[in-house]
Amino acid sequence: MSKKTKAFIYQLICFAVLFIAVRFLVATYTNLTGYWIPLTAFVVGTILAPRFQAITTRDGEKLFMKWIFIKGIKEIK
Repeated sequence: MSKKTKAFIYQLICFAVLFIAVRFLVATYTNLTGYWIPLTAFVVGTILAPRFQAITTRDGEKLFMKWIFIKGIKEIK
């Protein structure tokens, strides 16, 4: 599996977990109805989910992560 595929899968899983959690919380604790619940969960999930990217360096292809709760960019092994 290439690093680009791993980056896509990691990003998808992180977004999905946040989306489902926020959707449940919004539906339970707010008065939003209809399309506002998934729309709110989508926006919050998009903002809070970490970003993964595969970059080719001199040492080969590496996977990096950037997240608003962590300062800087971290390399994923």
